[in-house]
Amino acid sequence: MNGFVKEEERISADRRNSILGKIGGTPLLRLKNSAAAKTRTGVEIYAKAEWFNPSGSVKDRPALNMIQEAEKSGALTKGKTIIDATSGNTGIAYAMIGAVLGYRVRVVLPANAGPERKQILAAYRADVILTDPLEGTDGAQRRVKEVVRENPEAYFTPDQYNNPANWQAHYFTTAPEIYSQTNGRISHFVAGLGTTGTFVGICQRLKQFNPSIQCISFQPDSPLHGLEGLKHLPTASVPGIYDDTLADENLHVSTDRAYQLMRRLATEEGLLVGPSSAAALCATLDVAEQLTEGVIVTVFPDDGTKYLSHRYWE
Repeated sequence: MNGFVKEEERISADRRNSILGKIGGTPLLRLKNSAAAKTRTGVEIYAKAEWFNPSGSVKDRPALNMIQEAEKSGALTKGKTIIDATSGNTGIAYAMIGAVLGYRVRVVLPANAGPERKQILAAYRADVILTDPLEGTDGAQRRVKEVVRENPEAYFTPDQYNNPANWQAHYFTTAPEIYSQTNGRISHFVAGLGTTGTFVGICQRLKQFNPSIQCISFQPDSPLHGLEGLKHLPTASVPGIYDDTLADENLHVSTDRAYQLMRRLATEEGLLVGPSSAAALCATLDVAEQLTEGVIVTVFPDDGTKYLSHRYWE
């Protein structure tokens, strides 16, 4: 990083006036009903509602930053196609941004990605390559390398799992937003591990604001899970941007528990969220149970509209 740069200074005026200027600045929601109501009165729970980003997820932030950094370095030029592996949300973010900036986008994702994600990608006219679902996003990453190897001059690969511009997006935007929205009162931060960019970027900045802030990561409790976007790191390829020294505590969340809480969030909080968001609240509640007072903030990566065809709503 080359010093601290305000996000508004990183986006040109014409982009601020487009849909891209609406990325970031998402609301922080206080949770008081559902399971959150059972926490001690001195404990406050908040969630960053990242589905307010234009393409509907937290991934708009790193996708835009990776593309802008590539343009500045010359790695991405007009005529090149953006290609990357994704479980869905980052691919959708690339497709939306590519539509605005005039880039073709090709995404590689596991074939078991939900139909809603595939439909959204089709609406943005992104080219989609499907890979073996049993290989997850690790298999998608291998396929990207194969495609690029065949014609390297035609593509730019953001490589979200290894690109520092991923976590820097959260360092420069999400973390300052959280700190400001809590008036510096945040005591604990909780986030899941997928590309790990959200956790790494936010925690680095929060620790600079206040070293006493506790950063807690979570991941699925099994390699075979239904929490899209999250990785069971012991059995997956660990992202190159991951920093395992940042977490003060590491938690695990089961798929069934997350699904149950996801349904409760809809009926008791009025929040229709995705499985990874519900998993985030599961981990947050585990942290809350250990406290008598504190301000806990987590990130809800997306809402539930990309998952409506899944049977867990029945």
